[in-house]
Amino acid sequence: MLLNMSSETKEERKLALVIHGGAGTISRALMSDEREAAYRAGLQQALRRGWEVLSGGGLALDAVEAAVCVMEDNPLFNAGRGSVFTHNERHEMDAAIMSGEDLRAGAVAAVDGIKNPIKLARRVMEATEHVLMCGSGAEEFAREAGFEFAPPEYFFDELRYEQLLQARREDEVRLDHTPLKKFGTVGAVALDTRGHLAAATSTGGMTNKRFGRVGDTALIGAGTYADDQTCAISCTGHGEFFIRTVAAHEIVSLMKYKGFTLKEAAEQVVHVTLPELGGEGGLIAVDRTGNISLPFNSEGMYRAWMTSGSEAQVAIYPD
Repeated sequence: MLLNMSSETKEERKLALVIHGGAGTISRALMSDEREAAYRAGLQQALRRGWEVLSGGGLALDAVEAAVCVMEDNPLFNAGRGSVFTHNERHEMDAAIMSGEDLRAGAVAAVDGIKNPIKLARRVMEATEHVLMCGSGAEEFAREAGFEFAPPEYFFDELRYEQLLQARREDEVRLDHTPLKKFGTVGAVALDTRGHLAAATSTGGMTNKRFGRVGDTALIGAGTYADDQTCAISCTGHGEFFIRTVAAHEIVSLMKYKGFTLKEAAEQVVHVTLPELGGEGGLIAVDRTGNISLPFNSEGMYRAWMTSGSEAQVAIYPD
């Protein structure tokens, strides 16, 4: 159990925090007890950190950033330190964050050496008039802003490197950490005591990717979105399909213009819109009243959640 909530007064708003560590999990048959325990512990640690912010009266923005940072620091997840290798044996990371209060957003794409890309995305949002910075330009901005860079060995993982070598031998780009599907992204959505929503997403992308490929994570409206009028969303899966369907904003539109509930809108996108094109993955979402939704059409999705008056929950597979 993570944290105990005190009884709410009528004036208090419902709090909610949902996180994910990627969709398309390792199959049950091949998931060892030890590895599953490690993933659950990592998710619980991230949830705990974000909930500490929320339950202490902090901003939803601060909570989602804090939760994502924990996962970026954990080599189990394909983001930050655990990012997969590109074809050129580098790491090109994407991240985005958005405030539902005023629709401010910040994102970075194809950055290398940044310990916590989500922090840089927030700096783009708060310190510039831009939304998205990429590659060497984003790295130059990070240096000028005094961000911490890490050497290549910080990001090196023997398993990730072996996966790159295998992908090269088979001349393929992989959406997953292993030949078993695991879409590598982390994310968080939150509702705070002020009634504001926020979303954050971070990823290391695809193993063996080339040509500066950027997925949906850094694209506002595709993999990340937040609007206090409706909901906050963070997506995970085959990014090209989330881009083509503008998946995150599609949920907002269904709620705003067609009167769908959060659950109805999220399930429409994940179980109808994406599969019609062949898209696989999932998402996490929270609406302005604290309802949450965590649909996925893959074998599983690493996820955890907590709301006011409820206990923390961690799950990997459908049940």
